[in-house]
Amino acid sequence: MQKIPHSGRGRRLRDATVCRSDRPAVDATLGVASSTGIETLARASGQALPTLESIPTEYSHEVHAELLYDLCAALVRSGLAGPSLWNDSGASGIMFARTAILAAIGNQSRELLERNVEYLLQISDVIDRFGDDRALETSELAVTISNGNCGYVELGAAIEVLEHEEKGLGAAFYWLLTHSLYRVMRLYNHEDAFLHEERLREYAEEDESNSEQYEFPKVEKGLPECIRATLKRDHTSHGLRDRRLLLRHRKGQFGSWIERLRRIQRLSRLYPKRGQDLNESGDYDGPPLPSLLVAFKQHDVITACFDEESQYMLEGMPEPNVSVVFSPHDLEEVGRTAQIIRRFIAINCELFQLVEELQKWEADHGCGDIDRGELSLRAA
Repeated sequence: MQKIPHSGRGRRLRDATVCRSDRPAVDATLGVASSTGIETLARASGQALPTLESIPTEYSHEVHAELLYDLCAALVRSGLAGPSLWNDSGASGIMFARTAILAAIGNQSRELLERNVEYLLQISDVIDRFGDDRALETSELAVTISNGNCGYVELGAAIEVLEHEEKGLGAAFYWLLTHSLYRVMRLYNHEDAFLHEERLREYAEEDESNSEQYEFPKVEKGLPECIRATLKRDHTSHGLRDRRLLLRHRKGQFGSWIERLRRIQRLSRLYPKRGQDLNESGDYDGPPLPSLLVAFKQHDVITACFDEESQYMLEGMPEPNVSVVFSPHDLEEVGRTAQIIRRFIAINCELFQLVEELQKWEADHGCGDIDRGELSLRAA
């Protein structure tokens, strides 16, 4: 409580003293707290000190709060949220933005993604690189999507049954799926396993004294025969042939898989080729964590390579899967950013619906075991 200084203003009382009185204390009136044994030089006032009930006991402070509220306004102008949501969010800018974004994603899509992969969406006015927060330009925000683990799919049984349907159908399904997904997200598949094997052989050559202690994965030998046979073909020239082959079977017993693949293809072609503004500078310790591990069967050579490499994937600051800088004042940039996020989520939803269809088919036919253990970066 502030003290009232004796500044000498007003008429000064000479030789005035306040003495203790032997009279009994005056009872408090009108809510004034009793002052036992103390008298004042003036009459008691009817006004009481304010109670704490009317004073806020909690305050929040948001750095660059104006950008947050600009974002909230942009979400309303873009039709992603309504003004009524403000009251429902307790007049909190953070809760308003979070609720609006989650509502735009939808409960069903969120639950599907959460069952398969751990995606983290963040909107910030700084960029975290090498553990150092770097501020963006004035009036700019960055939206990023990164993941703390990766999804998992086994394609071996599906490829085998598709090849049994018609020769080349399983290989066409595999190549079109992986090439479509590569436009949008980071995969770990046979190509990464080949690179891992190549690096091990290079290490062994440099370490001549201990070269016999190295164990090399035999990646090519662990691939399905139809994939081995098509490794060195020109996939650009064969792409149209593969699509025509799949179209012939879209009304067959595996038509739902093919339709999912076709939707993934269409969405990946619409996905902006350079929507990842923050990734252009390459100021990250490593590439994005894989969104999906593509294996052919349980504990195959690709899974073994991934499990060995995954031990080091979280040691540095990985590049996010999606990262876009935008100004909440520019509705065109807000719309472009929202479109990138929507398409990324839509592709992932199609992907993981396909993954769950394949898992169900394998379980119904006794072809696979979806118990993937407790590996560090793999979805549970």
